[in-house]
Amino acid sequence: MKRILFSLCLLALIFSGCSKSTNAPSTEPVDDDLAGPISRPSSGYGADGTYAVSEIDFPNTEYPGTNVTIFYPTGISSPRPTIFYSHPYGGESKEYNRGLFEFIAKKGYVVVFVPYATNDTSIDHRYTTLWTGFTKAAADYPRIIDTRKVGFMGHSFGGGASIGLSYKAFTEKEWGRDGRFLFTMAPWYSYQITPAQLSGFPANTKMITQVYDEDVYNDHRMAIDIFKNINISNTEKDYYYLKSSTVAGYKYVTNHTLPSSRTAYDAYDYYGVYRLLDALIDYSFNNSETGKNVALGNGSVQQVTMPGYKGEYMAPLEVTDAPVPRYSQDKYKFKCSSVLYNPRIAHCE
Repeated sequence: MKRILFSLCLLALIFSGCSKSTNAPSTEPVDDDLAGPISRPSSGYGADGTYAVSEIDFPNTEYPGTNVTIFYPTGISSPRPTIFYSHPYGGESKEYNRGLFEFIAKKGYVVVFVPYATNDTSIDHRYTTLWTGFTKAAADYPRIIDTRKVGFMGHSFGGGASIGLSYKAFTEKEWGRDGRFLFTMAPWYSYQITPAQLSGFPANTKMITQVYDEDVYNDHRMAIDIFKNINISNTEKDYYYLKSSTVAGYKYVTNHTLPSSRTAYDAYDYYGVYRLLDALIDYSFNNSETGKNVALGNGSVQQVTMPGYKGEYMAPLEVTDAPVPRYSQDKYKFKCSSVLYNPRIAHCE
């Protein structure tokens, strides 16, 4: 357990200290608060919504001294579809990914953020902390949170945790009966999910899984394992591979910390994550075929095309239903074949 805690503390240092890009743009950004030369979307998926954002904080009983936060659209008169977000190891401040939370609320939806302790040596208790915060928020704020339409979203440790937590919510609580999705980014190992449960996921679940080419921490095989073995048809899920691009001298990186707004936003936040999430929400909750074509378009032009600046373009997104690893496990700090960490080691290929 000490080895697990030490290794995860390395990730905590990464999330608290790394910047998103060390390359200064050679041209002035279009937006004063957006790094790089490419502007944010002005309309459609990925563009900011029209709502102001309000917050509710309440005590996090499993992590004393911290609060659970609900981000929601100001002035709503009825409960809204809700995304339950599981943060990466070390990302326990809501400021770490405020940009994402406010983006979701501006679009008219709700986000629940629950911090778990970085120095908690028990993986099960970190899951308990997330679960307790999510369920208390739903129970105490039914005028804000609509559990009939829900998404589970997570990064790194939180990406792995979203699998077991969502299954529990979907089956035990019957959340998402009118719409449900998963959005995992650079996921760590998945606990509290059996092979039978994974193969018994509710059939109406949609899913996006993302991995990042320059990630040297989480072996992509963990993401591939879950993607291949979860009970979601290929028409309702897509596996994304994001590669770095240089546009006008600015490097849009794809390391483990993508996405994060703690230092600066750039086009990968808006086009590589927010746009796809926006479309997935629209498809999952509103049955929008336009949303499906962007989020789960099986490689459609609308899905994979990335923006450019003065004739230079970001690399297209790579999308597949049959992912394979690009690199040896030796590249990664957390290997799929780890006897110490991976409860699903039998599923590594």
